[in-house]
Amino acid sequence: MAQPLAPSQTPLVSTGQTHLPQVTLPRNPGMPLDLNWVLSARANTSAIERRAASLPARRSLKKAHQAAWLLRAITCIDLTTLSGDDTARRVERLCAKARQPVAPALLKALGMGPITTGAVCVYHEMIAPAVAALAGTGIPVAAVSTGFPAGLSPFELRLKEIEMSVAAGASEIDIVISRRHVLSGDWQALYDEMRAMREACGDAHVKAILATGELGTLRNVARASLVCMMAGADFIKTSTGKEGVNATLPVSLVMIRAIRDYFERTGVRIGYKPAGGISKAKDAITYLALMKEELGDRWLQPDLFRFGASSLLNDIERQLDHHVTGNYSAGYRHATS
Repeated sequence: MAQPLAPSQTPLVSTGQTHLPQVTLPRNPGMPLDLNWVLSARANTSAIERRAASLPARRSLKKAHQAAWLLRAITCIDLTTLSGDDTARRVERLCAKARQPVAPALLKALGMGPITTGAVCVYHEMIAPAVAALAGTGIPVAAVSTGFPAGLSPFELRLKEIEMSVAAGASEIDIVISRRHVLSGDWQALYDEMRAMREACGDAHVKAILATGELGTLRNVARASLVCMMAGADFIKTSTGKEGVNATLPVSLVMIRAIRDYFERTGVRIGYKPAGGISKAKDAITYLALMKEELGDRWLQPDLFRFGASSLLNDIERQLDHHVTGNYSAGYRHATS
């Protein structure tokens, strides 16, 4: 088993000031579609699965180290509500949680200054109350778009939805790709679709949701990742959270290595967002460790890494409370909305 990270290696959140997920990198301008590069992408499934299976057992983080990693995880959460019964009041409560995700007394006991989550993610209809509730905080509002989650509405309507969400105040747009382009190997169609969506976003950052649980193979995941980045995606994201299979470590490893390949060839850093099924603090640490090992410390910042989650914060708070008091608190004490 690997040794715990030394204190100097632990990705601590800065103290004494509010952490805000300010984007500091230039946008991904994209590039022409390189089919030779796309078709050369391969995925050794057995090797990928072995690597992914070994990761949770190789990191042993305890006490202050674990607390530091969990605090970093909070700053990378896209606090999300995507329910049919969402209301403005629920979104306002979620935004209050995003502004103050951890009780001040708990942060004080940990020697921490204020922190925030990375963003708040909602449907288009909930953008206005989210923007109002987060005014002056610097916390971005992300909106799911383009016929989320299936992405099967008419293309013109999907582009219009993006434009309307940006006009309503969303500064990040989570779009869904057409899975059929990947399954049929029509990489030009996927590129053209992604490029048009990127242009419709204007100044808003675009996260391309691959819906990896519906792409069939890890090779398809690798190729779709490259095409979306070539077309200008600022982030690539695993899932809508509505598929039968959402974020997994093997899929994440494939997408992260595609990001590394793209960076090595173009010098452009692309963000990564695992979404769906990540609800435990220990899983958050595993994903952060994977990012650190595969891409390095720079990808542990919220402008390059996000968790798409609604219940993860609850468990992280319970773990931090246990670290401070020695006891686990009841889940209802850390409700998000």
